[in-house]
Amino acid sequence: MSVTVNGLDELKKLAGSDLGSSDWIEVTQDRIDTFADATGDHQWIHVDPERAAKGPFGAPIAHGYLTLSLFIPLFTELLDVQGVTTKVNYGLNKVRFPSPVKVGSRIRLTARLAEVEDVPGGVQIAVDGTIEIEGGTKPAAVLQSLSRFYA
Repeated sequence: MSVTVNGLDELKKLAGSDLGSSDWIEVTQDRIDTFADATGDHQWIHVDPERAAKGPFGAPIAHGYLTLSLFIPLFTELLDVQGVTTKVNYGLNKVRFPSPVKVGSRIRLTARLAEVEDVPGGVQIAVDGTIEIEGGTKPAAVLQSLSRFYA
């Protein structure tokens, strides 16, 4: 489900709204390996399937920051802001990783537009997000993301 708004005034009206859930995406070993190559983090628990199978999680797990980086593509499924010139990530207020994402797991984002506040030339939004693991009892990540949209 995607919510589309046209301009900052329509975006402001969504403050406090639930944005729903994204589609599920699979976290593959190839995605984990590509992230490891991009970041230089080749810890065995992520990239060595044989050793990781004998490790504490019984399989390779995604980097926490890989899981976090998937927030943006998942979020763009939920909210489309039209009629602005620039969209930028502004940061994060809080991030926790309650449960690891094992290779082959599917994750999705459930989000709520917590706040919309004016900033010079645009607005800043705070999004409360939960990255869920399909069939899991704990989420992979819980976060509040900040983005800015400029007119």
